[in-house]
Amino acid sequence: MRITFLGTNGWYDTDTGNTVCILIRTERFDLVLDAGTGFAKLDRSIPAETERELYLFLSHFHLDHIMGLHTLAKFKFPRGLSIWGPEGTRTAMGTLINTPFSMPLADLPFDVELHEIPADLKLLPFPVEARSMQHASLTLGYRFTIDGKVIAYCPDTGYCENAVAIARDADLLIAECAFKSGEHADNWPHLNPETAARIAREGDVKRMVLIHFDAERYPTLQDRKEAETVAKKTFEYTVAALDGMEVDV
Repeated sequence: MRITFLGTNGWYDTDTGNTVCILIRTERFDLVLDAGTGFAKLDRSIPAETERELYLFLSHFHLDHIMGLHTLAKFKFPRGLSIWGPEGTRTAMGTLINTPFSMPLADLPFDVELHEIPADLKLLPFPVEARSMQHASLTLGYRFTIDGKVIAYCPDTGYCENAVAIARDADLLIAECAFKSGEHADNWPHLNPETAARIAREGDVKRMVLIHFDAERYPTLQDRKEAETVAKKTFEYTVAALDGMEVDV
């Protein structure tokens, strides 16, 4: 299983990278986590002739997690695209991927299916657990069990029990780190290096990758390395993601 970090910024693009998008290539399926501006680079990592089914899992509808969807028309997915997200996904996608904002779903050069969680989870061909995170709007964290591995994804969230549950015993935890060390906001919950590391330690995960670095708070890659250093004090097996970084699990 190979994981490619196509976008690792939060909020907006800078010289440090695009907004959040992660590709997971398994033996039979391709999974994409969120569709920030990094989504436009998907064809660099998925061969045009691939016959794998493609699943996109949206955590929520803040623009830095979905704005890459306006590039859908550039792709030719032979098996189509299956989009999964929280309640309201059909309405949100029917609005965003439609005139006057984008090419309508029906006009794309491949088939698109829309699914909402939890109602449609039973339709997936591999086990997925989804839990609500602690954020300003409904946001899902995901836990994927596939190819004998567990990948946990904790997107925009404050520290919460659901995040620890999603992370429990994962081979890899992908956790957001929008805040810098010591920062906290009850009205805009996000993780900082310490709270992300706390989730990894309490969840007894094997490795953690930090992503979704707030573009204003983390203007340089050195800022990310400093967050990595802080997190390692609590959870040693931590690395800060960069756009284009690949991890084998």
